[in-house]
Formats: sequence, C-alpha cells, structure tokens
Amino acid sequence: MNDFSIYFNLGLTHVLDWNAYDHVLFLTVLVAASTFKDWKRVVGLVTLFTIGHTASLVLAAYDVLAVSGSLIEFLIPVSILITAFYNLFTAGKTKNGSILLLYVVTLFFGLIHGFGFSSFFVSTTGSGGIEVLRLLAFAVGIEAAQLIVVLIVLLLAFIFQNIFRLSKRDWVLIISAIIIGLTIPMLRENWIL
Repeated sequence: MNDFSIYFNLGLTHVLDWNAYDHVLFLTVLVAASTFKDWKRVVGLVTLFTIGHTASLVLAAYDVLAVSGSLIEFLIPVSILITAFYNLFTAGKTKNGSILLLYVVTLFFGLIHGFGFSSFFVSTTGSGGIEVLRLLAFAVGIEAAQLIVVLIVLLLAFIFQNIFRLSKRDWVLIISAIIIGLTIPMLRENWIL
C-alpha cells in the first residue's frame, strides 16, 4: 500500500472512529438544518473544516503554535455545543446573514480538532516536518469521511421530514437536543476550570 492510501485511510478512519465520535456529532449538528438543496453550502462548510484541521496540523508540525491538550479536549465539545445552541435559537427562523457564525465555528472546530490530532499525526510522519503528499492524502480522507457522514444526515433528514412528516423546525430541535445531551458528558469529562 502506498503512502497516499495509508494516509487517506488514516483520515477516513479518524473521522469515522466511533470511539472518537466528536466529528460525527459536530457534522450532524452542523448540517441538521440543511437539505439536499443546500449541497453547495454544506460542501463549503465541510471543506472549511478540513482546511482548519489541516492548517492546525501544519502549525503544530512546524512548532508555529502549541496548544495544551487539555484545553483542546475542552474546546472540542464547546464548539459542538455552540453549534447545537445556535440551531436551537434559530430553528424555524430566517437566518439573515447569521450563516457567518456557522462558518466561523466550523473553521474553529477544524483548527481545534486538528491540534487534538496533531501529535499523533506528526509522530507518524517522523522528524523533519510533514510531507505534502501525506498531508494531502490525510485531508482528502477527512473530506471523504465527512461527506459520508453529511450524506447520511441529509438522507435521515429527508426521510423524517418527507416520509414521517416531521417539520424541519422539529427535526432541527430534536437533533440539536440529542447532540447537546451527548456532548455535555464530554464537556464534564474535559472541564478545565
């Protein structure tokens, strides 16, 4: 297996690892208010996450920025909760320009989560920094895995809203509430104050 395949699979399994389901929670709550008609915005959000994740790997690999692991583990559930509460407060309302908050939180989560994974990733590449091909393969694997998660969430939204006739507002409220319930224990476990 060549380097591209190895690092692509590493990116893929990094997102789809059920032992580290924070990615799935964030992506689910991020696109909970979206439909298939919003595919361009959804792909943009997913790609923005990947850019943030990749940027933090580079910053950590070249010792440009170091962030405490305990702070990172605390900030990951915080970013999920911010997005979920955003959904709760905006469900069923017209979002006039507030989409910017989703872009900022998405980039923030990507940066934070990338720092959370940077020590492992850098250890797999050895000393001397990150090879561009490996970093690219990892980023493409992350992007592919995220698109799989998003496709599943959009498909579930379609089923619940069109077949079971759950309103979009109720769908967003239910999904966001479930994710808040799943994220609060993560926040308590990683509380730093």
